[in-house]
Amino acid sequence: QVQLVESGGGLVQPGGSLRLSCAASRSIFSIQGMAWYRQAPGKQRELIAAITSSGSTNYVDSVKDRFTISRDKAKNTLYLQMNSLKPEDTAVYYCYALYYGDRAPYWGQGTQVTVSA
Repeated sequence: QVQLVESGGGLVQPGGSLRLSCAASRSIFSIQGMAWYRQAPGKQRELIAAITSSGSTNYVDSVKDRFTISRDKAKNTLYLQMNSLKPEDTAVYYCYALYYGDRAPYWGQGTQVTVSA
């Protein structure tokens, strides 16, 4: 079993920045992939950024050029740097991890991000 603990959410003004962190309880050297999802009120959870075992990254168009996904293998931590935040970025953000050999992915508990003046 793997625990994923997110942190870094909060209230920020439009145009501001936040950095989310996701600390894993197991080494991420054997990770197949990690990602950030978000779910806004009344909407489905959506994939917004992903990073593969080789370090390749992908983003949904709505966050491209504003958000950056990265990881620190030594700290077993995934990050999401969010810049130029907009009110439509308001959502609960979830960390996702899939390990080689595991049948199912793991999810964090979510962290709230609110972008408002």
